[in-house]
Amino acid sequence: MSTRPLPGAVATTVAPAWQRALTTFEEHLVLQRDASPHTVAAYVRDVTDLARFCDDLAVVSPAEVELLLLRRYLADLGERGLARATVARRASTVRTFFRFLVRTGELERDPASLLGTPKQGRTLPRVLRPEQVAALILAPDLTTPQGLRDRALLELLYATGARVSEACGLDLDAVDLPQGLVRLYGKGRKERIVPLGEPSIDALRAYLDDGRPALSNGTATDALLLNGRGGRLGTRDARSVVERAGRVAAVGHVTPHTLRHSYATHLLEGGADLRAVQELLGHASLATTQRYTHLSRGQLVEIHATAHPRARSRRNGRSGR
Repeated sequence: MSTRPLPGAVATTVAPAWQRALTTFEEHLVLQRDASPHTVAAYVRDVTDLARFCDDLAVVSPAEVELLLLRRYLADLGERGLARATVARRASTVRTFFRFLVRTGELERDPASLLGTPKQGRTLPRVLRPEQVAALILAPDLTTPQGLRDRALLELLYATGARVSEACGLDLDAVDLPQGLVRLYGKGRKERIVPLGEPSIDALRAYLDDGRPALSNGTATDALLLNGRGGRLGTRDARSVVERAGRVAAVGHVTPHTLRHSYATHLLEGGADLRAVQELLGHASLATTQRYTHLSRGQLVEIHATAHPRARSRRNGRSGR
């Protein structure tokens, strides 16, 4: 059981019954599921939004919620302009929340048991070409401690495919430069070991030798990446670093997730096995990893024609029967 303190993210602007349920749910996430602070905050934020929606309709307790109300809530999210992926995540959170309340005896019935997930349109994420990645990584000014840190961050994100929260959460002991390995903690605090390439090792070593000591200002911290005040670099600041590098390199709008997409796609294009990439990315589902296979219809036909026995027989003019 985790001993870390509760995040204390429960809102005080909802009806008492909702607040009690939220507090119990948050305690469950922290103490029993050992969810990360980021995950806990996201769950609590989502359920708080539902609670406020229900409060506005005079539904002041989770026990009063009906399925039609939950469907109305999801429709309202769409009308607010939220992305379909966000609405789908909210639906998942709502189901988890009410399932928990039933399991713990807080509710006798689960109003979300038949709540569906809105269909999502499939969009291919942007992927940088290798030469664009190179330009991006060269953007920081290496004459400054911040520039050394920024180069290290960019190399780290592209070398490992780490989520920005994973990179910012790294401590010094998670990086083994002699072995060229880094230990990342993904969703659910699941650990994975990912290799580093020589460019990322060199960038991290330069940052640790000359950049980090200047940024630390004598502050004692185990954090690998530091901000200008000597504390741990936050995810928002890290995103700003990547976006600024994109502008300097003239490669358009770039986010940390763009580098994660690019990492995965370049591995697959280089011949990496899909399941190996799944492990490197820390995906629980292979279907999630498949989103990174940016193959055109023509490429798929060519691969199928080359690799599939019955496709070969058709290509040779036989029916395959």
